[in-house]
Amino acid sequence: KEVENTISETFFYKYEDIYSRPFVTEDSGIPINLLTLKHSFGYDCSRSVNLLLMDSQTLMYIAGNQMVLLDLKTKSQRYLRSSSGGGIGFITAHPTKQYFAVGEKGKKPNLIIYDYPSLRPYRILRGGTEEAYVSGDFNGAGTLLASVGSSPDYMLTIWDWKQEKIVLRSKAFSQDIYKVTFSADNEEQLTTSGAGHISACKLCHIAKKFNLFTLYSFSCKYLYIDINLRLSWKEATHVNWILARTEWGNLLLWEGGLIKVELCQAGHKPCHSGPVSQLVLDEGELVTVGKDGFIRVWNFETIDAADSVDDTGLLEVEPMNELHVGRNVSLSFMSKVHDCGQPVWYAQDSNGAIWKLDLTFSNTTRDPECLYTFHSGRIEAMSVSPITYLLATTALDRSVRIYDFISNSQLSEIKFKQGGTALTWAPRVVNPKGGLIAVGFEDGVVRIIEVYDPKGLRILAGQTNTDNAEINLKQVFKPHAAAVTALAYERNGGVLATGSKDKTVFFFAVEDEYEPIGFICVPGPVRALQWSPPSHVKSTLLILCENGFALQVPAPVPEEQDTVSTYQIKNLPTQYFHFCSIKSRIKVKNSPLEEEIALREKKKQEKEKAKLEWIKQQQEMGKEIEEEPEEEPEEEPLPPLYIPEEPSPILCGFYSAPGKFWLSLGGYDSGFLYHCEFSNDHQEDPENRKDEPFEVIPVEDTDNNPIHQISFCTSRLLMFCGMQNGALRVYRLQDKDLSVNTLKEYWSFNVHDNDYGQIQGICSSHDDRFLITCGGDGNIFTFNILSPEDVHEELKAKVPSPRSGLEKEKATEDIEDPNAYNIEEVKQKKEYERIMKEAEEKKNKKREELIALKHEFLFLLQKNQELPKHMQLHREVH
Repeated sequence: KEVENTISETFFYKYEDIYSRPFVTEDSGIPINLLTLKHSFGYDCSRSVNLLLMDSQTLMYIAGNQMVLLDLKTKSQRYLRSSSGGGIGFITAHPTKQYFAVGEKGKKPNLIIYDYPSLRPYRILRGGTEEAYVSGDFNGAGTLLASVGSSPDYMLTIWDWKQEKIVLRSKAFSQDIYKVTFSADNEEQLTTSGAGHISACKLCHIAKKFNLFTLYSFSCKYLYIDINLRLSWKEATHVNWILARTEWGNLLLWEGGLIKVELCQAGHKPCHSGPVSQLVLDEGELVTVGKDGFIRVWNFETIDAADSVDDTGLLEVEPMNELHVGRNVSLSFMSKVHDCGQPVWYAQDSNGAIWKLDLTFSNTTRDPECLYTFHSGRIEAMSVSPITYLLATTALDRSVRIYDFISNSQLSEIKFKQGGTALTWAPRVVNPKGGLIAVGFEDGVVRIIEVYDPKGLRILAGQTNTDNAEINLKQVFKPHAAAVTALAYERNGGVLATGSKDKTVFFFAVEDEYEPIGFICVPGPVRALQWSPPSHVKSTLLILCENGFALQVPAPVPEEQDTVSTYQIKNLPTQYFHFCSIKSRIKVKNSPLEEEIALREKKKQEKEKAKLEWIKQQQEMGKEIEEEPEEEPEEEPLPPLYIPEEPSPILCGFYSAPGKFWLSLGGYDSGFLYHCEFSNDHQEDPENRKDEPFEVIPVEDTDNNPIHQISFCTSRLLMFCGMQNGALRVYRLQDKDLSVNTLKEYWSFNVHDNDYGQIQGICSSHDDRFLITCGGDGNIFTFNILSPEDVHEELKAKVPSPRSGLEKEKATEDIEDPNAYNIEEVKQKKEYERIMKEAEEKKNKKREELIALKHEFLFLLQKNQELPKHMQLHREVH
């Protein structure tokens, strides 16, 4: 008999040998430690399960390509990198909490088992799926690990994980899988669930080997349900009882592949007002976790014995206890840990929070405690202070947050009625204290807010200000009818430009109170705005539209604008650039097709040359030449150049010189940076233009992964690029200009989630010591630039002092109605009311004249009646 090689219980891998490192172009001289991760501010609460408790002090969650281990007492963070750089799919803990498993994403990803608390890689499981792991679960004894993969294979794998061996594998289903779980009371039973299906498997232990004995599956095509808990398995009749949660708030009890009963509350009220996100069997009681912010405890025996009593298929049950965590709370997952012998629950709130809960339901039960708050969902915009180490962010969760990225703490937060979509910190020339921020919102409103240190305010005797920072709404106005997408201050600080999806750009005079100058209409939804840098002689605004248009306009002069009847500026000199795709031509030029074209041309020239020589020879011999028309052989037509029907979207761009700019595009035209120039050719209709870039630089590995964000350090010697796949790239520039050679060598690091973590913002601190990125995965990362963290220990963020008299000012009246008129609509309404008033006044004047004439006429009639009959005028005649 062959002796199988076994892995020693004491064997460990080295973390240094497996974690993913930055990519650096070979022989580029760029240091691999160009950027080092400093802190993670965000939290990907959109994942269905992103919370793991290893003990009462350590909380673990996924942040892009990192596992964050948060110390609840010291608030410090430790990080584990993914081994592939392709992202992380799931995390789950061993029943003993001595190990935890990390299922990764990427090409043939690893499933790594880490030892806790040493964090040493203990086992690496390979070959379980093709693209990504989506869920995993240890059995109760901890001897087996089940994992399930994503598209295209949806592979269910049972592992003897300590020996890194696959025991069983089977295709779980042909649609998305959400979860795989071992039965809590029978380790030979396994359940997977996902889009419209439930699959139950039974494992049989034979001769110390596991074989797939029964695959018992049933599906429901019209429901999207998820299985969290197996209640029982009746082996004699092979009847499978499963409890499932639903999106409409009730619970479904399945028996033998059919819904036995649907559970609801009294009066057919749903168990939860909204989706049930988790079911937990805890100490003989069933606990349901709802998106409505409620946690309810049910009698397990009542549910286990449930049966329908009428034709509705509904059975009314009442919860034993319930806890309402809070308003605007949407719970998606919770986990229990024991602290000093007492059970403590930690809950993931998909609205951007982590809660600490007491579910003892006694007289001494503590109120829910919100430990941390974060943005929920994608970070829409961010900006850094021009004078200190403060960061501002906004998102569609309607909040604006201020962070101190030296002390790694959130200082303040303010909430509004609509989600934030754009944000920029006012430059020092506008606000020398560095406390002013302009924020754009999805309803077209722009708010000017100021950040200040409340300790600088004069307060009443006996009161104290302990907050590190506060936010005050200074001014609010509504220039647009749709979401604000870009904000930019002119280089001298005199003008603020705002761009929107409503295809307009509005200009404001920057004073103590921002005053509207006027707006222009542009050919497409605005993607970005950039004012020309101080090195340019003229101050101009570069406007980039999503649909391939770029425009350049000078800063409007307030005194020259006639705003009596409208704010629209119709005489502002405008230069247009309508991008015309040349990628197909570039591909032809660099492909064998170009050689084919050249070869055909060469053959044609050779044939013409041979014909001329033959004619010359015939003429020398004195022969007459009768030219007969030659039939040209039919050549195979060349494939036409491809130009996409819908223009590729402009993602970002920036000025390179006066009238010249670089563009990064998505869609078909990704893969290059395009150097463009405005022409003096003024056509009446910009739609008819077809402008081509005069220079093109190929960018490595960006055909399906375009650059979404570009920024520079202060010296412009480093160019930072945020990629669609969440990666961060850095290029070293020579002479501050872009060229083919400068973009050949780069530093790259996968930071945010590779599938949905597209980088939304990237910028360096005012002194170029730090870099900050934010992404579509809700994560915010800060990095040290070319220096170890200990160098920055003496640095400190300074919150600006408040304006004089701020405490005496009345609160600014906000615009809360999303359907409120914008500035131009208010102007047009006033103009309409003025015209109507003038028309009404004219009508009233005419009415008065008619009344006067009527009175005069009646007077004349009376006088006529008073005359003798022979002198009276007859009305029939006149």
